[in-house]
Amino acid sequence: MKRCLLLLLAALCGIFGASAQDLIVKTDSTKIEAKVVEITPESVRYKRFSNPDGPTYVLPTLEIHYIRYANGETEYYTRSVPATPLVPATGASPAEPAASQPMSFTPGGQYVLKEYEIGELYDFNGVKGVVCQLTDDKRHGLVISLEELYLPWSVFRKPGLRTVGAVNRTDGRVNMQTVARYIEENGLSWEDFPAFKWCREQGEGWYLPAIDELLTIGHNYNGGSRMHNDRRARNAFNGTLKEAGGERMDRMVYYFSSTEIDEKNAYTSHMSIEPPYVVEIPKYNKFLVRAVHRF
Repeated sequence: MKRCLLLLLAALCGIFGASAQDLIVKTDSTKIEAKVVEITPESVRYKRFSNPDGPTYVLPTLEIHYIRYANGETEYYTRSVPATPLVPATGASPAEPAASQPMSFTPGGQYVLKEYEIGELYDFNGVKGVVCQLTDDKRHGLVISLEELYLPWSVFRKPGLRTVGAVNRTDGRVNMQTVARYIEENGLSWEDFPAFKWCREQGEGWYLPAIDELLTIGHNYNGGSRMHNDRRARNAFNGTLKEAGGERMDRMVYYFSSTEIDEKNAYTSHMSIEPPYVVEIPKYNKFLVRAVHRF
């Protein structure tokens, strides 16, 4: 009798425990039992329900169909995007295409804004890199630099550790501006921030990506998802880099983001399919750096 009561109690605990978890359902029907800890317009941060004290994972909202929370509420993220028709560029003619954006020539004799694919080479108006992120219409996005380099985020060590305030998670340009202000206000130089300095030296508009930008690059590098091993997508991406005279992405080494955590650490991410995708690393350590540029 006592044993039966214990088994019943264990079963009830399991039921109540299961009801306290959040369920993330991805667009590819993959289900993740989780505890959601933070939601932004671009990503969801969660811990695995089976390991609540383990690492925090980050999932772009574009990969989420819906989340069913522990209280029974369901939040949907999937949205349908209407096809964007090809529209002739304003002021463009077959003889004189617009110079501000890359154009393509249609069989009907019209110039239209060029559409890109992830992993394609972008080379226009002095900006050259590989397309690593796209808007829904595939005409704008983010390119990543052909080169990479091992550099520290900043050079400060104990007892001179300091917080800069570069905490934006979605737009590295904001963090670059924050670092620039910090340098000016404190009589420092870009030499004190080697990763930012190198990105800045790639030319106007280049910057060190924020952590969510870096995570999106990692997902796109792997074919749009890290739930399966898409070697063909990675090879195509790396093939473009090599053909353009650049260096292949390193899957096994963490890349610095521009997003700061505290006086000692900054967020980093890697390009592999194995979690955790986000790790805190001291800013004075040398890790890989790639610059990005919007188009």
